[in-house]
Amino acid sequence: MKPEVLIIGGGIQGCSTAYHLAKQGVSVTVLEKDWVSRHASGVNAGGVRLLGRHVAEVPLSKASMQRWQQLDDELDADTGFRRRSLINIAADEADMQTLQTRQQQMHELGFFHEQILDQRELRERLPQVAEHCVGGVVSEQDGYAIPYQSTNAFRHAAVRLGARFVEGCQVQSLRQVGGSWLVETNQGRFEAGRLLNCAGAWADKVSVMIGDNVPMSYSAPMLMITTRMPHFATPVVGAVSRPLSFKQFENGTVLIGGGAKGFADRDNNRTRLDYAKLAAGARNATEFFPIMKTASVNRMWAGLEAYLPDNLPVLGAAVNAANAWHAFGFSAHGFQLGPIVGEIMAGLITGNESRFDLTPFRVDRFERKVL
Repeated sequence: MKPEVLIIGGGIQGCSTAYHLAKQGVSVTVLEKDWVSRHASGVNAGGVRLLGRHVAEVPLSKASMQRWQQLDDELDADTGFRRRSLINIAADEADMQTLQTRQQQMHELGFFHEQILDQRELRERLPQVAEHCVGGVVSEQDGYAIPYQSTNAFRHAAVRLGARFVEGCQVQSLRQVGGSWLVETNQGRFEAGRLLNCAGAWADKVSVMIGDNVPMSYSAPMLMITTRMPHFATPVVGAVSRPLSFKQFENGTVLIGGGAKGFADRDNNRTRLDYAKLAAGARNATEFFPIMKTASVNRMWAGLEAYLPDNLPVLGAAVNAANAWHAFGFSAHGFQLGPIVGEIMAGLITGNESRFDLTPFRVDRFERKVL
């Protein structure tokens, strides 16, 4: 039977949207060229972060954070979510001034979730932090989840409600004929009245097929994880102006990120590590936490991720075709948004106005002239 909606891409955004559509009784099929959660949605750092968001994303992120607090119960699954707070460390007084300026801006916009910490408060929360660090900022609701588990939790919940997932299904072409989208794949033709592009690092190709051109790039953000260490950090940790991101799991291992990018071979579905950048990231971690000098790295990897020039995603309707929508380009910070993006896209697809201002996320924003 022909579904009402086809979703291209089985990452967290596609799976979440499929769940929200199926919950409304809409028939939906998800086409994934590899397997669900294969790329960025399964191999990212798992940060569930409201702290430090671009102001355009804050309302979405706040709503998504509320959903994360009860998401295991909603999906009847273990997403691995842990509310641990997130602290961005200020290395010097210039960082503290940056935080003061940011706090004033956020308060003027009516957002009060970011709380500045002085040096004493920072040390109370992170006793092993380096002596030169002077303070920081915390968001108490933040934490982390396990990406692969979270994405598949949405997938399984959607399947229970009637959604269909087709893996190993590579889109070769698509076109709109009358009131239907015809999608040709290596597993044959699929047809539906409505289409959603959630194709991640390949979304620009799908977007062009739909009729919307967008200046998307892609890269390979890298991560490394240590062997088990004595417990020293309960909060998730970042830095105000340095490429630092890490979290210590309950088993003692420490996941180190920070945004360093490896080499992306999109055409062959591969990534390659840049060991010099990984070494620099490790040194950065030890500068903030000297205890990390005793760490042993156990494993390193990279995923394929899509980026937009302004580091904001594309969310909303296609502008050059009817009955098509986009949700892609999350620029390495889309995991936390997954629960609310699915709700938003399902609402748009079923003809409802979004309660959020999606203007900053329009697919054609790079073509529009600012007067």
